[in-house]
Amino acid sequence: MSGPGSETSDGRSMQSRTGRNKQRYNSKGERLVAGVVPLSPDQNFVLLIQSTRRKGWVLPKGGWETDESCQEAATREAWEEAGITIQIDYDLGIIDEKRPPKSSKDRSRYSFFQATVLSEVEDWPERHKRERQWFTYTQALDALATRPELQEALQRSTMNQL
Repeated sequence: MSGPGSETSDGRSMQSRTGRNKQRYNSKGERLVAGVVPLSPDQNFVLLIQSTRRKGWVLPKGGWETDESCQEAATREAWEEAGITIQIDYDLGIIDEKRPPKSSKDRSRYSFFQATVLSEVEDWPERHKRERQWFTYTQALDALATRPELQEALQRSTMNQL
């Protein structure tokens, strides 16, 4: 993989991953998920991506794996799902799953970071299954209406609420 945005800040190549063999879980059996609230440099817009499971918009997020830090996982997910390189600005903390539990195995615990989008590339790992689009705060809050944990991450960010 070459081209802009395919390396980490320390120059290592960023590889796309599949599978969950290195997935982290906490003592309650909740899957640990890392995500980002990717903002434009002026903080007026947030980049959302289409969910592959349900039609609708979500923030880039995915499993935090055992061989990476939470920030590395969030950065990798932003690259894989949205085709963006980012600079992490703030830790937005932990957000628990808001949906009613089917079982503890299906529960997730989210760690979100606010990030500034540095670049968008045309060729990214999940480009064939996802669209990406910039939203204002109000538009994004509405688009995330069925995902209160993602709305909470957005609300914790310092994004301009135009």
